[in-house]
Amino acid sequence: MSRDSSVRYSENFIYNSRGVKLFTCTWLPDSTKIKALVFFCHGYGVECSEYMKGTAIRLARAGFAVFGLDYEGHGKSDGLQCYIKSFSNVVDDCVDYFKTIREREEYREKARFLLGESMGGAVALRVHRKEPNDWNGAVLVAPMVKIAEEVKPPAIVISILTKLCTVFPTWKIVPIRDIIDTGFKDPLKREEMRSSPYIYQDKPRLRSALELMNASLDLEQRLNEVTLPFIVLHGEADVVTDIEVSKTLYRTASSFDKTLKTYPSMWHALLFGEPENNIDLVISDIVAWLNERSPDTESNASSPTLLTHSHLSLIDHNTKKEDLQI
Repeated sequence: MSRDSSVRYSENFIYNSRGVKLFTCTWLPDSTKIKALVFFCHGYGVECSEYMKGTAIRLARAGFAVFGLDYEGHGKSDGLQCYIKSFSNVVDDCVDYFKTIREREEYREKARFLLGESMGGAVALRVHRKEPNDWNGAVLVAPMVKIAEEVKPPAIVISILTKLCTVFPTWKIVPIRDIIDTGFKDPLKREEMRSSPYIYQDKPRLRSALELMNASLDLEQRLNEVTLPFIVLHGEADVVTDIEVSKTLYRTASSFDKTLKTYPSMWHALLFGEPENNIDLVISDIVAWLNERSPDTESNASSPTLLTHSHLSLIDHNTKKEDLQI
């Protein structure tokens, strides 16, 4: 159980379509009516129950039901640690689990939102692509949606790695910068990350790196297919995912309702790696955005997948003036 008396926390295990046991966790507001559902898509090498706990508790206190799933090979789920055999498998597992929650009687009439951080931003957008009419919106935090030109591997390197991958897919040979050192601004948070047995800290496995690269390239070519309402949040001092990528997503997406929020001097891990006052600022922006797009809890609307009157007014407003906040 959560130590926060205002939030009810629970854990469970499920099996995916491939028979792998996956860890799930839930945070519910204890005494307030649920405004909407928020589904976490966590980043590469991390997990939900500890890494995303602070964000989940803040959202639950604000009246949102929050659901997390550790991907196969991540956190407390089974599988070779941080081995992504197929990015599509990660997406499919999220789609399947999130649907089981949304179809519960008590949640069917609730609005539902995706919240994806870093690699999880790519997962969230792929979930949206598979279910384009099933989501009220997405919160994308420093999303991995395009490979910046200056860090994109040369074609010959990609070709060599691809051939090696057919023989040695689980090799930990892909050199990258230390994400904990470069992505987490607060030294205490870096220490906490390094002390966790559920955080992957080794070099990426060959297949995992290629799957992430291919997922990014795929999204880069189809950003115009993003149609759901979204807010993208990015630290201006982020050296893990390029802020220009988030600006490209904002400009290219076909969504009528889209917001870009950037934070001077903040790094990559906005939801965990910053000092607490910075995290509070980011979460307050997320909560405000979610509140504006969550149907009135007293509403008798028959389906949260349909646009509410307040949502339609937001779209009308954004067709006249884009909501760009930098």
